[in-house]
Amino acid sequence: MSLVERAALALLRQTDPERAHALSLIALQTGLAPLPGPVALPRLACTLAGLPLLNPVGLAAGYDKNATVIAPLSRAGFGFLEVGAATPLPQPGNPKPRLFRLTEDRAAINRFGFNNDGAEAIGQRLAARKRTAVPVGLNLGANKTSDNRAADFARVLATCGPHVDFATVNVSSPNTEKLRDLQGPAALAALLAGVMEARAALPTPIPIFLKIAPDLTQEDLAQIAEVALTSGLSGIIATNTTLDRKGLKSANAGQQGGLSGAPLFEKSTRVLAQLSQLTQGTLPLIGVGGIYTPEQAYAKIRAGASAVQLYTAMVYEGLSLIPRIAKGLDTLLARDGHATIASAVGSDRSAWL
Repeated sequence: MSLVERAALALLRQTDPERAHALSLIALQTGLAPLPGPVALPRLACTLAGLPLLNPVGLAAGYDKNATVIAPLSRAGFGFLEVGAATPLPQPGNPKPRLFRLTEDRAAINRFGFNNDGAEAIGQRLAARKRTAVPVGLNLGANKTSDNRAADFARVLATCGPHVDFATVNVSSPNTEKLRDLQGPAALAALLAGVMEARAALPTPIPIFLKIAPDLTQEDLAQIAEVALTSGLSGIIATNTTLDRKGLKSANAGQQGGLSGAPLFEKSTRVLAQLSQLTQGTLPLIGVGGIYTPEQAYAKIRAGASAVQLYTAMVYEGLSLIPRIAKGLDTLLARDGHATIASAVGSDRSAWL
């Protein structure tokens, strides 16, 4: 991390968290944030549900909610990006304050509630973007006031699907009341049937992922895996934020919302390994939750992930973390004799079961 980045992060951490988030987006839009360019090393090149990636380190949804900084993020070293979540209609989200730093825990709690500009506006920005070697996907959400939340996901996909490389069905946010109820097998199967119908109507069908919560029982996971394997899904993202607060030290630990960051690492990695075992490698998995180091990214891959995503760690480590993790991952693969990411996937799954 450079002295300039260290100073900028220190300044942002003195600012209200949501304001700091907005300022970081402005820095990207105006070219103030230094960008390293793509990280493309032969050992890191891989394929995710048919999508060629320069490297397996992706941006998780929630940072670029409205698809306003895709171009600079494509030059930040990521192998792929996920923007959103987008809902059919614009919505302001939950009342502020709704984002909290947990500095002592290197974590954050948010209860944004899918604040976004809506599918029409986001779709227009996605349509106008210049396509690069970095795939861009969209996280699909549902409006809080919708009479049919299950149908909202298909509506967003129909609007924005022609302009993205993949999409993610997000039924795992804890910040929209009863949204996680859609993870039940019957409700999930019906929801995904509608999404797949919308996918089939796109000019070019794209991969569809499902993002799940970490707060699921083994029975829940088994049911989700069964639905995923029979619904035509392209893969699963494990996991979203958690409601668990065990072991936290920060003053904001009791805030309502979803917890992300370092405390989520072990919990999300165990869920990932269980899903890997349940699906027997037939579905690509994306590991998310608590990644701060190349070693942690590598642990997710060895637990069963074909690729990883991160977000909260950038609050504490800055954008320079992205190439650092990607290049460190390359070093770890070489150390263990892996010529490709694929040969490392699931190689240490049993340690997490």
